[in-house]
Amino acid sequence: MAKAEPKAEVEEENTAATESSNDDTVESEETPKASEETETTEEESEPTEEDNFELPDYTTFSREELVEAIEGATQLNNFNHIDQIVSGTETLFKGMEDVIRKEAEERYIADGGTAEDFEFRHDSLFNRFDASLRQIRDRKSAYYKEREANKTRNLEKKQEILEQLRELVDGENPTTSIKPIKEIQEVWKAIGPVPSQQSKTLWANYNALLDRFYHNRHILFELKDLDRKKNHAAKIVLCEKAEALGAMDNVKDAVIQLNELHEEYKKVGAVPREVQEALWQRFKAASDVVYRKRKEFLEHLKGDLKENLVKKQELISQLAEFTSFTSDRINDWNAKTKEILNVQKSWEAIGGVPREKAKEMNRAFWSAFKGFFAKKNEFFKQLESLRKVNLEKKEELINEAIALQDSTEWDKTAEKLKQLQSRWKEVGPVPEKQRNAVYARFKEACDTFFNNKRKEHNLAEANYVENQEKKEAVLKEIAEKAGGEGASEQELMTLISTYNELGFVPRNAIKAMDAKFKEVVKSYIDGLKLDESEAETLLLKAELSGGGRGDGADRRLQKKEGALRRKINELEDNISLWNNNLAFFANSKTADKLKEEFDVKIETAEKEIQVLKKQLKVLRSI
Repeated sequence: MAKAEPKAEVEEENTAATESSNDDTVESEETPKASEETETTEEESEPTEEDNFELPDYTTFSREELVEAIEGATQLNNFNHIDQIVSGTETLFKGMEDVIRKEAEERYIADGGTAEDFEFRHDSLFNRFDASLRQIRDRKSAYYKEREANKTRNLEKKQEILEQLRELVDGENPTTSIKPIKEIQEVWKAIGPVPSQQSKTLWANYNALLDRFYHNRHILFELKDLDRKKNHAAKIVLCEKAEALGAMDNVKDAVIQLNELHEEYKKVGAVPREVQEALWQRFKAASDVVYRKRKEFLEHLKGDLKENLVKKQELISQLAEFTSFTSDRINDWNAKTKEILNVQKSWEAIGGVPREKAKEMNRAFWSAFKGFFAKKNEFFKQLESLRKVNLEKKEELINEAIALQDSTEWDKTAEKLKQLQSRWKEVGPVPEKQRNAVYARFKEACDTFFNNKRKEHNLAEANYVENQEKKEAVLKEIAEKAGGEGASEQELMTLISTYNELGFVPRNAIKAMDAKFKEVVKSYIDGLKLDESEAETLLLKAELSGGGRGDGADRRLQKKEGALRRKINELEDNISLWNNNLAFFANSKTADKLKEEFDVKIETAEKEIQVLKKQLKVLRSI
């Protein structure tokens, strides 16, 4: 703080010297350049992401990781990066796909098939990889097509601007105003790149026209005068900023910003001579206000240091509870650590204290601070012995998992392994050196079982597809026999029984198969020409038996039975209510009409109850 003012005073002298030097400069007639652009502005720009792109080692990636890598590439905008990712992943992925295809073909031939009949179906990972690859190629093609189209449009725009400029410079009424030329320059700059084969010629014509404009009209001196006015306006802004610093409460920041304003003031350049001295005196007066405030600040600083001393003594007192803290829980130690670190932040935020007290205060604070962490380290040393006990417990869990890894009782064993995994989480940490190895062994045993379970599931899925084909054949037979001479309830139930015995179908086909089943069964029943009640009963019997037996079918039966019972109870309650209401209509003028309406309702409800009870009876017989 004590050295800031002399530095600022030197800057003031340098600023005055620069101001004087600029005014003594003799203007020389130079031909201004057409634009501060160069031909490099016509070059194509790459996407804004950095080109220094480090690729991971894709040879270590699995198929799924390669898919994720190329899917991530679809979100990028830099085609250079995208091409590198595609180059690094495509060959590896296709190589893996070839290995999988070859293994599949070899298994097919080993199972009795022939190479000519072998048909390989790609999995979802291949489809995802292929879709991402197509998306990248489509985006890249569209990007370059659009870029070339933009260049062509930019060429047309710049040719139009060139004609406008030629009219302003060489037309019958050439302009003497700089404004339209500047407007054309701004529009020209904003347009963007053109095809490279036209770029140089276009740029040369543009530059030649602008050079001719500036040269013919001796615009240089006019521009320099404008620059001086512009500098004048810029320095007025700097004066206003310097004057605003006098109102800042933070004197240190004000001095720093004032020094920066002095640097800017020197770099702005010359102003009209008639305002030069007055402008500098204004800037200097604003600076003097800041320097006076700094002097006052230094005088009050000693009082602030004493206040800081009191605050730091209070923080040292707070550390007493940390030096006596003890606990047997990691969370408690971690929570207390956060608290003491917050005290440390408060200590560091307070600021300086009187020099003669600084060492004493620092020694007292950091001694207590380090004492807390020494006790914490001792706690974790004791914790290490507990981790060894946890290691023994986890070894036992590993042995249990290994004993289960080859089991084929899929659901039962899966539940046991999940319980082991829950117990594993509850045990607590083990020594750091063994943590990864122990977990890897446990995970390997669990993965072995679940991978086997997954393979078994895949085999079952293959059987489900075969079941679906057979069931579709039965449904086709039901549809063909609908309305035939031999059609009967017995024939229908026999076909449905055959349908049920075929087993499960793939999960994603269940809804479609159920819908198709209901459709063909209804069509068959419609062809039997039964009365409405018999048809409804038979349809109910067919639909409820159509899913076969088992947990799912039993739940459907229970759900249907519950719905029927609720409907029957509801109708019976309504009948009871209507009968009670009839007693209130005896003395009414419209009693006969109301009684007739309620009789119709009661009769209809009773018929519906009979139908529902019949359906309930059918339900029980299934």
